[in-house]
Amino acid sequence: MLLDESESQLVLVDYQERLMPVIFEGAMVVENARRLARVAQMIDVPVWGTEQNPSRLGANDAALRELCRKTLSKMHFSAVEEGLGEWLRPPAKPQQGGNARSLPKHLQKPQQQAPERNTIVIAGCEAHVCLLQTALDLLEEEFEVWVVTDACSSRTERNRDAAFDRLAGAGAELVTTEMVVFEWLRTCEHPDFKDMLALVK
Repeated sequence: MLLDESESQLVLVDYQERLMPVIFEGAMVVENARRLARVAQMIDVPVWGTEQNPSRLGANDAALRELCRKTLSKMHFSAVEEGLGEWLRPPAKPQQGGNARSLPKHLQKPQQQAPERNTIVIAGCEAHVCLLQTALDLLEEEFEVWVVTDACSSRTERNRDAAFDRLAGAGAELVTTEMVVFEWLRTCEHPDFKDMLALVK
């Protein structure tokens, strides 16, 4: 069961300027999140960000924010409570042409929808609060959730590890930055392999 880049989206949770200095291994965690976001951008995996109460905790790391398509400002700890799920599902296309009742159902063309990217690769802070609650809600919404452990943390190691235990028990896959990157690419013949290698080495 490997990650597939064509089915993936990346969600980066709350790497905020006033929070990161007190996060365990914070500098490494942000660097891994940047790597993930750069590789995702290279291979057209959508990248989304969230910020918890930014007026109090500041904006996300500037380099990360730039790599996100959109950043959700939230007050709930779970970003799903504030609409993240809608961002992750493709919008239904409106009916086109004529009255839908003019043809029997079996003759109507099926609606063309954007392909679903149901695999959510997620990382962020704090692992035991916003990341945990967002990931659990995504599982509840029937997304596949992959938590990038070396791009997540909390103020204490104990809280971070407790979050990982709980997420694994709930059905999330626990992975590392390099696992994600190499599974997205699958082969050293991938056109972006050399550029990607420069990012992870």
